[in-house]
Amino acid sequence: MPTKKKIEPVKKRILIIDDHPMMRQGLAQLINQEPDLYVAWEAGNAAQAMNVISASTPDIIIADISLPDKNGLELIKDIRVLCGTPILVISMHDEKLYAERVLRAGGRGYIMKQEGGKILMEAVRQVLNGQIYVSGRMSARILESLSGRRLEVSDSPMEQLSDREFEVFRLIGEGQGTRDIARKLHLSVKTVEAHRANIKEKLNLQSATKLVRYAVRWVEAEGTADQP
Repeated sequence: MPTKKKIEPVKKRILIIDDHPMMRQGLAQLINQEPDLYVAWEAGNAAQAMNVISASTPDIIIADISLPDKNGLELIKDIRVLCGTPILVISMHDEKLYAERVLRAGGRGYIMKQEGGKILMEAVRQVLNGQIYVSGRMSARILESLSGRRLEVSDSPMEQLSDREFEVFRLIGEGQGTRDIARKLHLSVKTVEAHRANIKEKLNLQSATKLVRYAVRWVEAEGTADQP
């Protein structure tokens, strides 16, 4: 009797967005070992990612939020306007500061890069199944927030800032002036100045000099923490 032909599973097609080629290659090698997953596209910046999405339909997007040409949170918002593809963020940044921002922007999950491959695959499949993925620790934190109960200790004063204020603060810490920030974020100088004033008020900083010093120290600390 003729043998029945084995039916291969339909693989979910993945777009990886990360500006580090070695990171993209490592993720692709890990994912492509799975029988039901396949990295079909890679992008090194937001512009490349939008070109892919405009021409194709990934089943899921795995993206870093530190990109050279656009803030990752803004990219998530842009993608959500263009298509309904779920986005899982994988980042070196502390989940306590970024995970909720990612979810508010429209992302479906957040995982830190130091997590192992097994957890990454769990996160990918959970997001593909229409669910949201965050760590157990972060899930408890979000539920605590939704319950209306205040956290005993705020982990970072940055949590008080809106996404746009947070981006302006980060660019200040990188040494960029108001006009440079306005050009980079496609905002008016007056809008950036208003954001700076709001940031100073929320962080209880009495002068522009104190704001710059605080921002520089914070960016330096983040840069140290981001090293593998």
